[in-house]
Amino acid sequence: MPTVEELYRNYGILADATEQVSQHKDAYQVILDGVKGGTKEKRLAAQFIPKFFKHFPELADSAINAQLDLCEDEDVSIRRQAIKELPQFATGENLPRVADILTQLLQTDDSAEFNLVNNALLSIFKMDAKGTLGGLFSQILQGEDIVRERAIKFLSTKLKTLPDEVLTKEVEEFILTESKKVLEDVTGEEFVLFMKILSGLKSLQTVSGRQQLVELVAEQADLEQTFNPSDPDCVDRLLQCTRQAVPLFSKNVHSTRFVTYFCEQVLPNLSTLTTPVEGLDIQLEVLKLLAEMSSFCGDMEKLETNLRKLFDKLLEYMPLPPEEAENGENAGNEEPKLQFSYVECLLYSFHQLGRKLPDFLTAKLNAEKLKDFKIRLQYFARGLQVYIRQLRLALQGKTGEALKTEENKIKVVALKITNNINVLIKDLFHIPPSYKSTVTLSWKPVQKVEIGQKRTNEDTTSGSPPKKSPAGPKRDARQIYNPPSGKYSSNLGNFNYEQRGAFRGSRGGRGWGARGNRSRGRLY
Repeated sequence: MPTVEELYRNYGILADATEQVSQHKDAYQVILDGVKGGTKEKRLAAQFIPKFFKHFPELADSAINAQLDLCEDEDVSIRRQAIKELPQFATGENLPRVADILTQLLQTDDSAEFNLVNNALLSIFKMDAKGTLGGLFSQILQGEDIVRERAIKFLSTKLKTLPDEVLTKEVEEFILTESKKVLEDVTGEEFVLFMKILSGLKSLQTVSGRQQLVELVAEQADLEQTFNPSDPDCVDRLLQCTRQAVPLFSKNVHSTRFVTYFCEQVLPNLSTLTTPVEGLDIQLEVLKLLAEMSSFCGDMEKLETNLRKLFDKLLEYMPLPPEEAENGENAGNEEPKLQFSYVECLLYSFHQLGRKLPDFLTAKLNAEKLKDFKIRLQYFARGLQVYIRQLRLALQGKTGEALKTEENKIKVVALKITNNINVLIKDLFHIPPSYKSTVTLSWKPVQKVEIGQKRTNEDTTSGSPPKKSPAGPKRDARQIYNPPSGKYSSNLGNFNYEQRGAFRGSRGGRGWGARGNRSRGRLY
């Protein structure tokens, strides 16, 4: 094996040869053999091998393998030097291989090394994005779990930092094609990351692009399968997929498939749902998602049938007034509990879908059932007025910092909920029932539009990305508001639904979290 002096001498031969450097193959071979030496020899080899690599294509494999040996050396300084120089080997047909190698090196636990790998990947991305992606996706599809996980996270965090000239339309199409292969067999956490990757692509900001994403989510959600409310993984998958789909819906990208599935499969089983996360009010979570989607539902095949299911579920949360005894006192032990959070969601969803069949209450229900509904509405409206007065009185005169206390924030949300229900009930009391009023769901940010400023449509048929909508409220732990009478729903605030990281199922060999173990060891 060569000494330090011999390495310097052969380096000098190659450096002085200028245009005739390729004629000194023996000198380059001496430098390659430097990887078998001690620490000093290896450190020099790590710098010299890449410098003259392009002049010796016939020794390309030997040179790359020599550098890889240095990338796996026990001495951290040698490893870092070798990794730093890897992009110099990314020429022509060698680039996908170098990308593949760098992707595998993401598994390092050394933070400085990890940053070097990230920077090296980004530098070869700018040389050939498609070739680099080929290496990354190769490891995502076939690599070991830790490499797959870090490669996906690399894509989800770094792609958005690349300039437009790197992420061309052709490159984005390649990302979509390869992502579809990965999505055939993913965990829940991986699915969420890939939706983040894909929804950030410029080419998928158009109406047709968003429609493609909705179809991808629908496929993952298994909307063709019968829903199993007792299986927490089935419930988990539907919730996570629906949450990914909701931001994609608009007046041009319809939620019809999801709304239909919720009405037909989920609502009838609402009370038997198994929560996938301890402490999560699963029924309220489902109803919130349905409400958010209902605004963007298109033409529904079984509209009347599904509207009836929604109506029947609404009745369950809108009690009849308690019977009065002869002395005018309440004959029962206590008045029915009014669950305003549930009713806001159900009433809003019914109001949205009811617009598509405005004569449902008058022509599709018999007179007795309509009368029963009006009595329930009236009783609920009376309870509403009491709570609205109490809440307004509690918040009267409070501004700024005073409204930021936890107690008052909960009361503000409570007031939004009760006001929303009040507006919707007034609509339904019209003769015939009206569906013209618009409200903003209590957990959604209010859209403010300046006078004279037109609303911009978030969907566009051009390739330019849409303007970002205001960020939604943070999903803090649910708040509890107990009014004096104790009849208020205890689920007012935003739900706290953490990512579980797995949709454990049996999709393919790996499933949503049941990904099989793959071989370990060097795959270069």
